[in-house]
Amino acid sequence: MRFGHFFLPVSLDPSDDFRLIDDCLYEAEMVEELGWDAIWLSEHHFGGETAYADPLVFGGAIAAKTKRAQIGFSVVELELHNPVRLAIQTALVDNISRGRLIVGLGRGSRYNVFEYKGFGTTMEAGRDHLEEAEDLLIKAWTSDNVDYTGKYWQVSFPFIRPRPYQQPHPPLARACATDQSVVEMARIGRPILLYCPTIEGVGHSLDLYHNAMCEAGLDEHAVEHCLDNSWVWRDTYVAETDAQAMDEYLPAFERAVAHMNELRQEWNPKDLDIPRRPAPLPQSGYGLSPNTNTDELMVGSPRRVAEHVAMLRDRGARNLILTHRNLLPRQQSTSHIRLLSEKIMPLFRER
Repeated sequence: MRFGHFFLPVSLDPSDDFRLIDDCLYEAEMVEELGWDAIWLSEHHFGGETAYADPLVFGGAIAAKTKRAQIGFSVVELELHNPVRLAIQTALVDNISRGRLIVGLGRGSRYNVFEYKGFGTTMEAGRDHLEEAEDLLIKAWTSDNVDYTGKYWQVSFPFIRPRPYQQPHPPLARACATDQSVVEMARIGRPILLYCPTIEGVGHSLDLYHNAMCEAGLDEHAVEHCLDNSWVWRDTYVAETDAQAMDEYLPAFERAVAHMNELRQEWNPKDLDIPRRPAPLPQSGYGLSPNTNTDELMVGSPRRVAEHVAMLRDRGARNLILTHRNLLPRQQSTSHIRLLSEKIMPLFRER
């Protein structure tokens, strides 16, 4: 298995943004030194769900701080970007990182519709524009003398500079939250970035993805390539004992969820049926071992978290994106990362 460190630092107060950004830069160097395979960045605006907000600017900083780990976007909210400018910005990060970039794309959070409003657009427009925006992005990366006439964009230019370091362009992935989107990506042979709240949900989505690729006629090499380059996201925190991990992390996670739900309640349009994130599973809902059908975080002692990782592996997950959301002070976050790196990850590396 491969392991990615996901920077999703939740800032409950703007005065905390600088500290969280600094903690992420510190952790980027740390996780690379400890042998993590990738560093993943998100995009969220206005509410503090991602303290650094802009993964493109921050990706350049991470690329300059590191030398080996891949740098992935999970995800760039495509509706908030001009595709040609995005092609230029991602090509620059790809050059700074010497070809370590993975470009994960998506429409954005289904919970945070206020992010669309803040940029003068809508969730519906994001859905409508997505395929054409991605098509223009790829053409801008790969073509000379671009003369593009689409429904939403009409552009003409000689070629972008700089060219992507990776040729023909950085690898693409797509965030998937529904069976429909999983099947759509399977049919075109696109790696996926998957979040499912339960272990069985992960297994269902990966089985669906595999079967849909086979039904679409992809050969074995293409199927294996997609599975090898798809990632599963988990909220994760490790401490010496189950009780310590849950006592430290679950209350902080509950405060973060409540903070975001309050912002959504205030700022999301009132005329839309927008799902509300369910309250997190209380500590009393966690058993000695993970429950494959329960929406529980990957939290606990090294033994319990390793058991959770093994269950995900056995249901088809090959790569994990793990985030602790920087909800605790640096000392505790550092301990968590070291326990993951030294006690858990070696159990799942190829020997």
